[in-house]
Amino acid sequence: MSNQVLQNIRTRRVIRHMTNEPVKREQLEQVLEAGRWAPTGGNLRPHRFVVVQNPTTRRLIRMVSPGMFQKAPVLILICINWDVVRQHKVPEHDRSFYIDVGTAAQTMMLAAHALGLASGPVTSFSQAAVRVILNLPESFSPEMFICIGHAAKVDQTGMRAWKKITWQDLTYWERFP
Repeated sequence: MSNQVLQNIRTRRVIRHMTNEPVKREQLEQVLEAGRWAPTGGNLRPHRFVVVQNPTTRRLIRMVSPGMFQKAPVLILICINWDVVRQHKVPEHDRSFYIDVGTAAQTMMLAAHALGLASGPVTSFSQAAVRVILNLPESFSPEMFICIGHAAKVDQTGMRAWKKITWQDLTYWERFP
């Protein structure tokens, strides 16, 4: 692939082993700016980001997050602000808000990768506990963490050994056979 964006997409990986090296504030701001530019249904932008760098707070969050294998120096929590949803009179069962969380996460992870940072998403955590730990407003629902840091120099094999899947394996043209 010669296009840098496509190369960035192809080479980004979920990183589970990170160093303690701090992430520069400028880099974090670039990742957050990328999240702001992620596509969102109706351009409502219901997602909000909470940046967590305090070691004690990160440790508490890891204690209630069985899916968080990373010991990242930065956690970015993506929340849905339901006040925004209600303000625009959109039904709360509308699934686009969860899609918005995913697009923001992917956009931020691609930005992190482009900046030479490691990242990985986490959705396995106690929402109630995270709400208390971070003192979230009632209207915010915690949906996904993005762990951000610098990749450790260890074998970064995936969780499972999968056969290589091509886009052709995932695609049907026009209709199912």
